[in-house]
Order: sequence, then C-alpha cells, then structure tokens
Amino acid sequence: MSTTGSKSKAAAPSAIGPIALFGSGETAPGAHRIHERVMRRLAAPVSVAILETPAGFELNSPAVAGKVGAYLERHLRNFSPQVSIVPARKRGTDFDPDDPRLATALFESDYLFMGPGSPSYTVRQLRDSYAWHALRARHRLGAAICFSSATTVASGRYALPVYEIYKVGQDLHWIDGLAFFSDFGLRLSVIPHWNNNDGGEELDTSRCYMGLPRFDELLELLPADVTALGIDENTGVVIDPAAGECELVGQGGATVLSSKGEQFFDRGARFPASALGDWRLPASAEEGIPGEIWQRACSVQAATDEPAEAQTPQPILELAERRRAARAERDWAAADALRDEIAALGWQVHDTPEGPRLERVE
Repeated sequence: MSTTGSKSKAAAPSAIGPIALFGSGETAPGAHRIHERVMRRLAAPVSVAILETPAGFELNSPAVAGKVGAYLERHLRNFSPQVSIVPARKRGTDFDPDDPRLATALFESDYLFMGPGSPSYTVRQLRDSYAWHALRARHRLGAAICFSSATTVASGRYALPVYEIYKVGQDLHWIDGLAFFSDFGLRLSVIPHWNNNDGGEELDTSRCYMGLPRFDELLELLPADVTALGIDENTGVVIDPAAGECELVGQGGATVLSSKGEQFFDRGARFPASALGDWRLPASAEEGIPGEIWQRACSVQAATDEPAEAQTPQPILELAERRRAARAERDWAAADALRDEIAALGWQVHDTPEGPRLERVE
C-alpha cells in the first residue's frame, strides 16, 4: 500500500519504460486500447506530458496537442490522466525546445506523448535539444514513451520527409532522423500508415502515402544495414525494453524489411525486438544523455520516491487494508463505507491495475 509518490523508478537499464509506436489514429475510436496497454504498466493517477513540437509551426498547435489530452482524459478515465501540454514549439522563440523551464512537465510525467505534425520540422526542432534529452532521460527512469504520426517517422535513424515528397514534389530522399532507437542498438526507420488506402483505386497511398513503386525506390536509397518497420493504420507496436519483446495492439499488423528479407507479423502477434536488429539495452541508464539533464531527472525522481509508508499515517493504511479485504470478499457496501471513511480523513483511494494507491487530498 503506498501513495502516489512511491512509484518505483530505479536508475537501471532494466527500469526503462515501455515504448508505443502508432501506425495512425492516436485519437481514433479504438486507439484507447493501445494507450491502455501502456498505461496499465503505470500507477494511477498517470501524469501525462504532451509535446507540441511536431505541430509547432501550426497556429493551432495548442489545440492539436489539446485534442490528444482530451482524448486521454475521456477514454482512459480508469487511469485518471493528469495532462500537461509542453509548448516547446520552435527554436529561437519564447517557446524554445532548448529552454529548460519548458521541460519541467517532462521530468515530472510518466507518460510522454508526441504525435501529429511534420516529421522534418520535428527533427529540426528537437535534434540534440534540451526537451529531447529530457524525454530520453525520463524514459530511462521508467516513463512510457508514445510516438504517433509525424513523430513515429521522425524517431527513426532516417526519417521520411513525407510532405516534401508527397505534397511539394521533391525528389525521393531521406533525412537524418532523431535516431531514438540507436540507444537500443538499432538502425531503424519507422513507416506509419503502411496500409493506407486514402487514394482509393486511382492512387496508391500505402507506405505512408509514397505508394509501393516509389517506396521500393526509397528503400534502395537506405544503407543496407538499416531496417524499416512498417506499421498498419490503427495499429500500435508496443515494445517492452526490459523483456526485449514487441506486441501488436489494434486492427492491423507490422512489416519488417531488412537485409535478411521481409517479415510480416499479423494482428495481435508478439515478436522479439531482435527482429528489428541487434537489440540491446543501454550499457548504463544515463548513456548518451547530457550530465546536467540526467542529474535533473534523477533529482526530480528522488523528490517523489520517498518511502510511501513514511508519508501515510498508520490508521489510513489499516483502513485501506480493511477495504482491500472487503473488496476481495466482494463486500461492496463495506468497501464503499471504508472508502468514505478514508475520504473523511483527507485521503483518496485510487484502484489501479497494480492495486489500490493512496493519495492525500489537499
């Protein structure tokens, strides 16, 4: 039995949080299943930080991020998400991703989300930025990472400049991505919208709007040691770093293209992360993260990792234990009465997938 501040986030490679990659539809009707698959590994209430960066060039970027936050609050109520929007929009402005003050919510959150916008803009604004390193540091200490849409593309070793090719008509090319998976030994590029069919019978818009013939040409431009991961729409690839395992959640499958050939994993499949390359955990939790940012991440964690029992009065713990026993006996009336008694003493019980948690009500 513990309070919200007791979440275990040991600074060890095995404590690295889960990773969710969306093929599309982060706010689609069935997307809550993918978010839930990740959130159930966290303790409620789940603190959520949503970065505006991918859509930071748009005048309505707060609304783009806010739409995701509203979706989580509406569809993931069991986890009581507490949403913060991080307005790290553009370098050289008052909303600079290099401003340490804007990164506060990243250090304090357990579910870190980035989504819609432009892949190339995301790369330009976040590469080697304070916000990007803060996100990586928090992930190493146990926070979950969720990338969708533009950020799924930008996270790869090489990123597909979708708009520049599909809308502007530039020649086929790749740009250096954020290389998030290099921390895990992978040279991986990620292609969402793999089975897109917006073009109908007239236009092949699969492979993230590139179409099969054009995407085959793009593959020829990648170095031979790079693996491409294609994710179908309304589908998530959820990676458990410690277990080295990937799980497909949602409506579709995933395709892995490497020098070893092509592998297809169907809906609901589990497969080893080694299918994506030479998977490994970082040699140390802080590997590749600037020292100042790592120390800040550890300091914030230490401030919230005090032993919970020392914070929670013994009478409250005893009432909570009696309530747990009542629920185990399916004596709902007694359990509700005990919840009310706990509330009258200034505490709230959160029933989570990991068991009940206590939080002081200010």
